[in-house]
Amino acid sequence: MSQPTADDVELLDAYSRAVVSVVDAVGPAVVSVVVERKGSDGRGGPGGAGSGVIVAPDGYLVTNDHVVHDAGRLGATLTDGRTLQGAVVGEDPSTDLALVRLNGADLPVARLGLSATLRVGQLVVAIGNPLGFQSTVSAGVVSALGRSFRSRTGRPIENVIQTDVALNPGNSGGPLVDSSGRVVGINTAVIAMAQGLSFAIPIDTVTWVIGELLAHGRVRRAWLGLVAQNRPLAPAVARRLSIAAATVVEIVAVEPGGPAAVGGLQSGDWIVAVDEHPTATVDALHRQLAVATIGTPVGLAVIRGAGRLRLTVTPRENA
Repeated sequence: MSQPTADDVELLDAYSRAVVSVVDAVGPAVVSVVVERKGSDGRGGPGGAGSGVIVAPDGYLVTNDHVVHDAGRLGATLTDGRTLQGAVVGEDPSTDLALVRLNGADLPVARLGLSATLRVGQLVVAIGNPLGFQSTVSAGVVSALGRSFRSRTGRPIENVIQTDVALNPGNSGGPLVDSSGRVVGINTAVIAMAQGLSFAIPIDTVTWVIGELLAHGRVRRAWLGLVAQNRPLAPAVARRLSIAAATVVEIVAVEPGGPAAVGGLQSGDWIVAVDEHPTATVDALHRQLAVATIGTPVGLAVIRGAGRLRLTVTPRENA
């Protein structure tokens, strides 16, 4: 077996130094979260465990919603051995994020970075508590950006970060960190029976959700009051109607008195654009409504029968 060259040793040392510096910077702010669930009889029931990261010295902690959902009692153990009790401030199942307030002060805090500047191939480090093994570190690279998967509410989580970092149950809610020691995501999911596939909610989404939960106790989203599905179009129909996409958003049902009904939308209508931006799928419609201003009129291009209409609806806050 050939001996490693000086360049190999230097490269390994540089990689090791990068990972160690990340752990030194962020590790103290990563906690083990233990939850006792609310029982149907009001008593505590079997709980769960996960990870979290402290983002403010007065005790605010970010984790996954599925880690703390229905929590009766909640505790967090720091790397220095302290265990603090906490309470859920707000949850957003649509992004699988939750904000917790710990009963502590002057706590170690992780710096937040920007996920919009991430690049495929970039070094990232995950810190968490997989399978109950506290303060476990895994390193890898960003494998892909812009992934999407569905939350338990059915709403797509957008711009998800895919990595090859080794994650296991218990890593959920822990930070994904770049080589500068800044949190760029919150680890949320792995695919069972797959290796090298793990996912994190981008920190840009996390900071927006935190702001909503702190300001309103919930995450506000635009709502139209309709049920829709993707409808494939035959090429001849798409050409005849001057539609570039292979699918349209077909309205299946309209809630009486909702914004869609007030705006004149009907079951069977096809939505093909929102404010002049083409809309080919229900997920695309969700994305466009996510940035729409609640209470501000939105123009919809709609096909009804053989005719094309322009209708205006005013989204409300989601219930």
